[in-house]
Amino acid sequence: MRATRLTVAALAATLLLTACGSGGSGGSDDDAKNEAGGACALTGVGVQVDAGAAPKAGDTGNVTVTITNHGAECTVTGFPAVRLKASGTTADVPEDKAATAQKVTLAKDATASFTLTYVRGATGGDKSLAARTGEFSLPGATARHSFPWSYGDVALKGGASTPDASVTPFQQAGD
Repeated sequence: MRATRLTVAALAATLLLTACGSGGSGGSDDDAKNEAGGACALTGVGVQVDAGAAPKAGDTGNVTVTITNHGAECTVTGFPAVRLKASGTTADVPEDKAATAQKVTLAKDATASFTLTYVRGATGGDKSLAARTGEFSLPGATARHSFPWSYGDVALKGGASTPDASVTPFQQAGD
């Protein structure tokens, strides 16, 4: 009888965990893999970060993040949530107001990317964020991917804590 209880409990726990990782609205993809036709999960994609760093204060730089789907067909819709982190400070990067979010469907081994555009700040200036780490999450997800930020300090808008930067929505590679 005891074995039956454990089996039923294990089955119930498995079903509960499967439902939580479905990628549907309100769910978390922290431990989920890409499920056919569902939202892409960080655990099911590869990440590559490339930069055209701003050479000096006042110049504009671009950091392009590309994800490659390693699982079943999945989708990303909209903007990633991007943050820049300095020692003791975290700043959210705003969405590019001129860009329109779109639904991107990724087959196995297909790629999509977004671009973070920033203005380089003066090193050590009080109107700059000495970012050392960038991080992002896929739209609607909570799991985050971190990457080293070696592209210089980021200017702050009007002395506020908002970086002079913006992020585009995901786009299919080649768009």
